[in-house]
Amino acid sequence: MNPADDHTDAIVLSAEEYDAVRAALTAGASPRAGGQPPTLNSLLEQWSDIAAELEQEGYSDCAPEFHNSIWCRSALAKVWPLLPLRVRSIRQPELDRIDEQYRQATVPWPSRPEEGAGWWNRRVPRRLEVEASEHREGDWPLGWETTPFPRPAAVEVITWG
Repeated sequence: MNPADDHTDAIVLSAEEYDAVRAALTAGASPRAGGQPPTLNSLLEQWSDIAAELEQEGYSDCAPEFHNSIWCRSALAKVWPLLPLRVRSIRQPELDRIDEQYRQATVPWPSRPEEGAGWWNRRVPRRLEVEASEHREGDWPLGWETTPFPRPAAVEVITWG
C-alpha cells in the first residue's frame, strides 16, 4: 500500500505496517514487464477492473490473454499471507466482494474443484465477445479452442463485426 493511494480515510496504517506491506509486495508480486512495482491498491484495483469488465461487457481477448489479465489475483494470493494481520482484516471484505463479482461473471471448469488454491484460474468468462469471423457455432471461438473441455452452455459467445 502506498500512503498516497490510501482510499480509506478512517484507517491509518503505521509506518511499520506500510513497510511490512512493501516487503510483502516485494516478496510476492513482481513488477509486470516494463512496469512499476505493484502496490496493494493497484493489485486490488486491477482485480476489481477485470471483474467489472467481465460482469458488464464480457471478455474480448483470447484464452492466453485472459490468463494474463487475471495475473493480479495470483499476485494477491502470493502477497496476502505475507501482509500484516490488520491490513488483511481491513482489506479482506474488499477482496471477498471482488472475488464474488468474478465468480458471478465466470463459470467453473467442468469436473474441476471450484475452490482451493488458484480457483480463479479454473474459471472462464460467462460472456465472450469475438469478431464474427472468429466464431464457430457450438464450440469455442478462435483463441479459446485450447481450453481443455467443450464450451459449457453457460458461456455465451457474442459476435460483432
